[in-house]
Amino acid sequence: MPKVSRTQLAAVVAGNALEFYDFLIFGFFAVQIGAVFFPAKDETNSLLLTLGTFGVGFLTRPLGGAVIGRVGDRIGRKPAMLFSFGLMGASIVGLALTPSYAAIGVAAPILVLLFRLVQGFALGGEVGPTTAFLVEAASAEKRGLYVSLQFATQQAATLCAGIVGVVLAKLLTPEHLTQWGWRIAMLLGASVVPLALAIRRHLPETLEAGVRHRLPQPTWRQIGLATMTLLVLASATITTYVLININLFATHTLGLTSAQAFGAVVIGGSMGVIFNPIGGWLSDRLGRKPIMIGAYSLLCLVGLPCFMVMTELRTPGVLYATVALMAALLALGLPAIMAQIAEGLPPGVRSGSIGIIYAVAIALFGGTASLIATWLTSVTGSPLAPAWYMCGALAVGVLCMLPMRETAPIKTGL
Repeated sequence: MPKVSRTQLAAVVAGNALEFYDFLIFGFFAVQIGAVFFPAKDETNSLLLTLGTFGVGFLTRPLGGAVIGRVGDRIGRKPAMLFSFGLMGASIVGLALTPSYAAIGVAAPILVLLFRLVQGFALGGEVGPTTAFLVEAASAEKRGLYVSLQFATQQAATLCAGIVGVVLAKLLTPEHLTQWGWRIAMLLGASVVPLALAIRRHLPETLEAGVRHRLPQPTWRQIGLATMTLLVLASATITTYVLININLFATHTLGLTSAQAFGAVVIGGSMGVIFNPIGGWLSDRLGRKPIMIGAYSLLCLVGLPCFMVMTELRTPGVLYATVALMAALLALGLPAIMAQIAEGLPPGVRSGSIGIIYAVAIALFGGTASLIATWLTSVTGSPLAPAWYMCGALAVGVLCMLPMRETAPIKTGL
């Protein structure tokens, strides 16, 4: 296995961060994008149409995971990562330059929809090869830490997007933010694509020559374990996207300003950057199961009280404190989950399998999380609807973690 330098490792996770920044910035500016491409008499309907379009991007993620992930297994991790990243760059530029509904009519939302589909395909193909690369580049006792870097940089992307949102919301009027401010946020991400592509071209290849595996016919027990794994990822995914879109909850439900709402995104991203590596490091030393079960059980218990305090007091300070707590617990458990999945797969199918499993969970549950939470709030009239949805998902996830096999080398001796 070729030795990977810290600079090369940083290049992998930095490219991953850029892809997630480009993908998530659409959701962060959903209110503004809705006004530009989905004008409606009712603000909630416009927001729902925009969140629906945000969710459409998740539909092509399983296809991207299967196609680009398989490229990562057959040709190499590096070519797959280069292809997915280039595709993401092209789609984000297209989105940023799409004229408004007022300028070209119904063609505008159609173009937005198409670019979101391409974005989903590209991002679906990024996770499998990147995770496989990190697992294979790490020594056995550092797999959890290396995998955690993928999620830490995703949170760094969330943090950067939140900072961009705060700055733009402070500098621009609401009208300018809606008209062209969100386009600046997208183009900022796209501007670094050429440099990131150049860096990734110099990465070593971690897929050993001649490594090929064909998956055996699954048994009913394996199907059951695969289903539980999917549900565990679903619980993490739902929670992730409820918290990622906390700025929408803060403005649409709590009545806070855009700048205050983006501040919560910054807090959540900061907690991910800090606690993802801590969670990965702890899972290398204590095992995968204790970390993911402990963190997600605590999050399930505190989730509803956190939302109750937010909706009762409706102040920026309370919003930031509760988001910090929930984001920290989420970040602690996620690296252990992904490390366990990766360790249980042979190298010849690792990239494609991770890509498909992760993308399916994201497509079914991540892409719909914000839409469902907003819809439940509208239907029930309760601002606590997102919390009930999140905590229910976490409870199911923890139950499915209990019978899973421990894979950490410190526990198995492998």
